[in-house]
Amino acid sequence: MTADQPLLRVVKGTPDDHELAALTAVIAGLTSATPAEDKPAVRSEWANPARRVRRPLHPGPGAWRASGFPG
Repeated sequence: MTADQPLLRVVKGTPDDHELAALTAVIAGLTSATPAEDKPAVRSEWANPARRVRRPLHPGPGAWRASGFPG
């Protein structure tokens, strides 16, 4: 855009100065708004790749049940 071209153009209606100022403020606010910060994805412990490198299984009471727990 050159300096001769307007940034906004009204194609319908006859807005007054206050309405144009409000429209300009809204558009300026939308363009300068910072995007929301993305939260880090919560990873399920069951999907953790570290589970593939697991501790050796030890026989004994409750060993079968403990083999399925994370960590």
